[in-house]
Amino acid sequence: MSKAYILWLLMMIFSGVAMRVLAQAPGFAHPGLLHSNADLQRMKIAVAGKRSPIYEGYTVFEKSPFSHADYQMKGPLASVGRNPTVGQADYDSDANAAYQNAIMWAITGDKRYAQTAIRIIDAWSNTLLSVTGRDAVLMAGLGPFKMVNAAEIIRYSDAGWPDVAVKHAEQHFLRAIYPVLAEFAPFANGNWDDAALKTVMAIGIFCNDREIFESAVRYYVNGWGNGSLTHYVINDTGQVQETGRDQAHTQLGIGMLAECCEMAWHQGLNLYAYANNRLLKGFEYTAKYNLGYNDIPYTPMLDRTGKYRHTHPSEIARGNLRAVYEQVYNHYVHRVGLPAPFTKAAADRLRPEGPGMPGADHPGYGTLFYTVSPATDRADTLPLSVEIPAGLVLTAKRDTGILTWVTLRGVSSYLIKRAENKEGPYRKIGVAAGNSFRDSSMKRGVISYYTVTGVRDGRESEASLPVSLAGGGLPAGWRNSDIGNTGTPGYALHDGGLMRIEAGGVFADTLPEAVNYTYRELMSNTAMTIQVCPQPSSQFTAVGLMIRSDLQPGSPFVALMLYPAKTKEIEAPRWAMQLIQRGNQGATVSVLAQQPLEQPAVTYGRLTGPCWLKVARSGDTITGFGSYDGIKWEPLGTVRWPAGKRALTGIAAASNIAATTTVRVRLQ
Repeated sequence: MSKAYILWLLMMIFSGVAMRVLAQAPGFAHPGLLHSNADLQRMKIAVAGKRSPIYEGYTVFEKSPFSHADYQMKGPLASVGRNPTVGQADYDSDANAAYQNAIMWAITGDKRYAQTAIRIIDAWSNTLLSVTGRDAVLMAGLGPFKMVNAAEIIRYSDAGWPDVAVKHAEQHFLRAIYPVLAEFAPFANGNWDDAALKTVMAIGIFCNDREIFESAVRYYVNGWGNGSLTHYVINDTGQVQETGRDQAHTQLGIGMLAECCEMAWHQGLNLYAYANNRLLKGFEYTAKYNLGYNDIPYTPMLDRTGKYRHTHPSEIARGNLRAVYEQVYNHYVHRVGLPAPFTKAAADRLRPEGPGMPGADHPGYGTLFYTVSPATDRADTLPLSVEIPAGLVLTAKRDTGILTWVTLRGVSSYLIKRAENKEGPYRKIGVAAGNSFRDSSMKRGVISYYTVTGVRDGRESEASLPVSLAGGGLPAGWRNSDIGNTGTPGYALHDGGLMRIEAGGVFADTLPEAVNYTYRELMSNTAMTIQVCPQPSSQFTAVGLMIRSDLQPGSPFVALMLYPAKTKEIEAPRWAMQLIQRGNQGATVSVLAQQPLEQPAVTYGRLTGPCWLKVARSGDTITGFGSYDGIKWEPLGTVRWPAGKRALTGIAAASNIAATTTVRVRLQ
């Protein structure tokens, strides 16, 4: 064991990362990433029998230099990165080879392929310590996805991979790869989010960590960035967030969402069907346009970050079909019997599908990997001991809670249970036949916890991980209101830990404020502390603590805000903590103090790390504090607020774009 590795391990231990306890929950189906055991056996039998078109797909796959047992490794390296590039091509090449050798082992039974895959996985697991660069999320989300898939296939076969090496690979993925991806990439185009999303999901399954897996499923269905399903395939016509950018990234993004669906399918979840088969609509729309049809509808759009506005479909890379269509065609047409004429036409044109290029962007080879028979695969289900509902989303409308989830394969009946605390006990409050339930008995201001189980043939599945929310959306004594003209109305939801705020409007010292405000009465000699969690959906967002006299625009206020000042580079605003005051009704706003934000809160101009804010009132003095860890506080400045003057205190947020933004804060 190298000295560098020992030092890194000690650093992880003292920072608490190495002390992570895996979520205690039922296990996963293995192998269960892109390929189940049934998939691997189907490929093996079809190749041995030279069954078309799988065999033709295999001949293309076998010719790849990454499918050879005598592949010579390019790495390993202690650090890899993207923008600036450090070892990216080496890692991606080795990841391709590990994955494709693992597949060759499964198909041929020749152990030389397994040994090559093991050699590559072990070498990188023992050496790689960091993923760096402005584009680190893409570096960690693309090649490592193939490495985790290789490890999953090798681990759950008789390849002879020692348990100690397996555990070491687990810890490597959790320590070196997962932290780069854990908050996804809401600051970028949706394909970034989706690269992070698929690899987080894969790590959760490989490491048998239900919480990591669940975080990926919940982001897929309810994430705040461009890459969540309904933010990427933006409407029921199938238009994609990147359709106006270029066709290469558009196909890559929907292809990676499909990879998430395939992994979820192997865990019993019908993620493919979510939002009325929205993913299929994205594929049909994209395939149709890239096959040369011009009669597609297009709605001009501004993306979630506020950086990318597109007015028409892009011609860039149009017609260059990427190897993403066979998987989706076979699922929707052969597995579940839905029509997909344009996806079918794209798959027909590519068959046999080749590699997913460039680099390690996506797997490709779908003719070999995904060709299934409608007669044999349509009714395939998993044991209820593995199938667990996931992707729970809980929202509130007045005193009614609205709960949704991702359905299970072959399950149409669900039990909804509720508890007063996370540990339970959970008591049944209803039954649902679909994937939604309305609870009109929530107590306003009280946190309730919900789980869902599936029922099939009189047997009940394990319970989902719980989701929680305050009745009415907010804790007792709290309210939410838009101040000024925010455009789209905002809202806030509190789950007992995090408060998720959707806000429009504008907040700047030279303009009338238009903010979303989540507030309560200000008490004398009290303090309010929040942690602003990484990352907002727009890097133009202003968020912080505000004390104000009332809810009228132009009212006196004091605010301690995180504010992204514009720079010459739209991708890198100048983030700072600002103490701001309007002393009298309608008066000019003054910036009283300002402190630039630094690492770890800001990297490459993005608010990618946590930051803590605190305002404390003592008599007629209000002091603002900032912190990077919630422990060590630095005073930013003081403001006078008449002790007898009525005031409200709370969280102000504004998107500063012509759309809403999502921010998450934790009340301390």
